Amino acid sequence: MSSDYSLKSLFSSEGLLAEAFEGFIEREAQVDMAEAIESAVESSESICIEAGTGTGKTFAYLVPALIAAKEQEKKIIISTGTKNLQDQLYFRDLPSISEALSIHKERALLKGRSNYLCTYRLNQNLDSGRFKSRSMADTLVKVNHWSNVTVSGDLTQCPDLKDNDPLWGYVTSTNENCLGSDCPDYADCYLVKARQKAIEADIVVVNHHLLLADMVLKEDGFGELLPEADMVVADEAHQLAAIAHGFYGHRLTSRQVNELCRDTEIEAMTTAKDDRQLSVAVRRVEGALNEMRLKLGDSGKKINWLQLKINVREELFTELLREVKALSKRLDLNASRSKGLDSCHRRSVEILQSLVLFDDKELNQESVRWIETYRTGFAVVETPLDVSEAFEQSRLDHGAETWVFTSATLSQARKFDHFKAQLGLNDAKELMLDSPFDYQNQSLLFVPRGLPDPRNSLYIEAWFNQILPLIEANSGGSFLLFTSYYALNKVRDLIEGRVDKSQLLVQGERPKNELIEAFREKGDAVLLATSSFWEGVDVKGMALSLVVIDKLPFTAPDEPLIEAKVQSLRKQGKNPFYDLQIPEAITALKQGAGRLIRDQQDKGVLVLCDPRLVANNYGKEFLTSLPDIPRTRSQKSVIEFLQKLES
Repeated sequence: MSSDYSLKSLFSSEGLLAEAFEGFIEREAQVDMAEAIESAVESSESICIEAGTGTGKTFAYLVPALIAAKEQEKKIIISTGTKNLQDQLYFRDLPSISEALSIHKERALLKGRSNYLCTYRLNQNLDSGRFKSRSMADTLVKVNHWSNVTVSGDLTQCPDLKDNDPLWGYVTSTNENCLGSDCPDYADCYLVKARQKAIEADIVVVNHHLLLADMVLKEDGFGELLPEADMVVADEAHQLAAIAHGFYGHRLTSRQVNELCRDTEIEAMTTAKDDRQLSVAVRRVEGALNEMRLKLGDSGKKINWLQLKINVREELFTELLREVKALSKRLDLNASRSKGLDSCHRRSVEILQSLVLFDDKELNQESVRWIETYRTGFAVVETPLDVSEAFEQSRLDHGAETWVFTSATLSQARKFDHFKAQLGLNDAKELMLDSPFDYQNQSLLFVPRGLPDPRNSLYIEAWFNQILPLIEANSGGSFLLFTSYYALNKVRDLIEGRVDKSQLLVQGERPKNELIEAFREKGDAVLLATSSFWEGVDVKGMALSLVVIDKLPFTAPDEPLIEAKVQSLRKQGKNPFYDLQIPEAITALKQGAGRLIRDQQDKGVLVLCDPRLVANNYGKEFLTSLPDIPRTRSQKSVIEFLQKLES
C-alpha cells in the first residue's frame, strides 16, 4: 500500500480512527477484514467475508475502499440491503471516516426511482383533483409545500409522507410512465440530478435493488444507472440471491395496468376531450382487471401457475388481453396529441407484450410462474429457478475488478458453499471472522424440554407456557420472533391479559420504525413480530435481553419458488432438504439470533423452541452455525440468569 499509514496502524488503539471516534477499540478481526479487502483490490479478486456481530465490518470495508479511491483513483460502489443502512452509510459513516482519514472524494447517494419526487406527476394530480380520499388530497398539499424546500427530492425525508401512504404512486414516476427527456420538468428532475451526481462521483452508495437493476441493464445493452466501477462492496450480501430472482424474470401487476388507466384518463381530460371512446376503453380495461382479480379468489395467496385449474389458466388473460389491445389501438390514434398520451401508448404496448408472454401456454422448464393476490390487486411473476449463471454473467459485464460480499450470515455450518453456488461465485475467496463478543459470559442459549412437534396443534400453547415465566422474570425487553402470522396472532390472544397492555407491541399495529423506537424507549416491552424484524434491528442494552424464536424458520414448502426448486433438485438426484431448505433456514435463524448481543456490554438469553434441534441430526448444523453460546435445557437456570442481569 502506498499510503502514509498501514491499515494496522489506522485501526490501532493509537491510530487516526481511535483519535476520531470516542469508544473506538482495536479489533483483530476488523484489521483482518480490512487487509483481506486491500489484498483483493490489489489482486483484482472477489471475496466473500462473513463478519460476526461486533466485528465492525462497516469501518473494515469503508477504510480500504476510501484508500483505494484516493491512492489508485478507484471508483467504488457500496450496495446495502436496506434504505436505512444506505442513509446511515452516506450521512454518518462515510463523512466521519473520510474526515478522520482526511480523504475527500466525491460521494453520492442514489436510490431507486420510486424514492424521488416527480414534479410532473405532482402537478398533474394537483390539477386533476382525483383522489380516493380527502386525506390523500391533504397529504398531496403538504408534499407540494415540502417540494418548495427540498434539495434532493428524496421523499423518504418528507415528514408528512409515511412509508405505506397510498399517495406514493401519485407523486413518483415508474419506468413505464416516465416521459424521460420529453418531460416538461426534465431540467429540474430530482432523479436525473441524483443519477448525474452518481455518474460523476468516486464513491456511490446504493441498495441491492438498484445495483441489480443496473447490472441487468448493462447485460441487456440499455446503458447504465451507475458509473463504471472498479470495486463493488455488497453489505448484507445474504439478501442478494433472493432479490436477484426478481430481476432475471418477468412481472406484471394490476397496479401497472391501473396506473396506465389513471394516467390515460388524466391525459384524456386535458388533450383528448373529444375522443370519448378513450375513456370507454379505460373503463373496459378496469372492468376486465376486476373480473380477473375475482377469478383468483382470496387475497394473501401465492398460487403456483401449474396448480390453477386448466380452464382458469387458459381463460385468465383472455378478456384483459382483448381490452388492453382495444385501449392500445385507441391510444395509438391519439399518441401524437401529447407526450403524455404517446407515453401511455408505449406503456400499453409493453403491458400487451407481458400479457402475451404470460398467456403463452408453454412454461419454460427452467422457470417457475405464480400469481400473488392482494386485497384489491394481483401480480403475475415468472423467474428462473437458478440465477447463478445470469448473475455471474452480469457481474462480468459490469466490469468491476473487485467484488466484496459481506454479511454476518453468509455461511451455514461454517461453509460458504450455498451462498457461492446461488450467485455463481465459484472463484471467490473466503474469509470467516468470528464475533469478538464474549458469548460465554454474556449470554445463554435455552432449548426447552418437553415441547411437542411444531406441526402438532398443541405446539403454540405448550410453547407459550414455557416462555411466559421467562418474560415475567426478565426485567428488560423481550423479542418474540415468529415464523408465521398465524403463530403471532395466536400468541397475541394468549398473552393479552398476562402482560401489561402498555408493554405489549405487535407488528402491524404501527410502522416498523415507530415500533422499534417505542420498544427502545420502554426498556421492558414485549414485541411480537415476524420475518421483517429478524434482521436489520439494532437494540442495545437491557432494552433487549430476551430473544425467543418460535421454531426453526423453514420456508413454507408451498412457496412457489421453493416448491419448484425442490422438484428441480429431486430431478437432479439431490436432496432438497439438505441442499436448499436447511441452508436457507440456517441463514434466517442466524439473523434472528443476531438481534440479542449487539455490543460488548450486552447480556441476554436466546431461546430456540424447536425440539428438532435436539431430536434430529441436522440440528447440529444449526447449532454449529451459531456463536459459541453456553447451552442449557433448564428453565430454572434461565430464570436465574435473567434475574441476575439487573443486579
